[in-house]
Amino acid sequence: MAGVEEREPAESGVGAGASEYEFGAGVLYVFGRQLKLFRARAGLERAEFGALTGYSASTIASFEQGRRIAPPKFIDRADEVLDAGGVLKASKEEVARAQYPAFFRDAAKLEAEALEVHVYDNHVVNGLLQTEEYTRALLAMRRPLLDQDTIEQRVTARLVRQEIFNKWPAPLLSFVMEEPVVMRPLGGKAVQRGQLEQILLLGQNRNVEIQVMPLDREDNAGVDGPFTVLTRHGGDQVGYMEAQGRSTLVTDREEVRALAARYGIIRAQALTPRESLAFIEKLLGEV
Repeated sequence: MAGVEEREPAESGVGAGASEYEFGAGVLYVFGRQLKLFRARAGLERAEFGALTGYSASTIASFEQGRRIAPPKFIDRADEVLDAGGVLKASKEEVARAQYPAFFRDAAKLEAEALEVHVYDNHVVNGLLQTEEYTRALLAMRRPLLDQDTIEQRVTARLVRQEIFNKWPAPLLSFVMEEPVVMRPLGGKAVQRGQLEQILLLGQNRNVEIQVMPLDREDNAGVDGPFTVLTRHGGDQVGYMEAQGRSTLVTDREEVRALAARYGIIRAQALTPRESLAFIEKLLGEV
């Protein structure tokens, strides 16, 4: 179908997912080789280089071997310490993309550059709003099971996405979530409390609007499932949907227009942002 691109996650190991996984691993391997070559040229042992950048020798080894993703601040510092002339810094964007599951990389790039992000969720709290503990609990529930290194990598990646709240000019962010999303004690009551507190905190931002769709609504335009609508520079919009190991980017104008219209109806049917925050605050007092 024109304007719709389906993707598989890296874990599947087949089709597009496999090639995207190899791409991510390849980026980390090439960056690691460059890092090692620049370090050797500078005549620094891993322990010495680690001391100058604030990392242990074993962590430096993981970066060089492509087993661990180097954070942006490390890359900036490494480029300066090793006098790499901007070569390492030039890899930051691709290294950052490699930290995401293969099926989400393009969507993550669009999200980071978007002027507006509008999200509807019906099962779990959206990744942009998640606490570290909530994210780790969700990833630990995945089937097939994820190994601990992958879980930690994805926790870090999800937290990096939340830099969008610190951007200026601030993008317009709106979230509508079904009532069960905030009611589920995923990860335990303590995790749920922390997550509710995070939603309340982020909901205070002037560029953020959070709404709850109550269970007692007899009409709900979100019955087809969760989705995201992103508005790019120039006004173009893109749709994104993810379910059961598949992700879909929607670029066809008519289809994206329909998603945007549906989102508008969903917002009208939900509690207002003020009512929603009051609802979550009341729930927090009961957890």
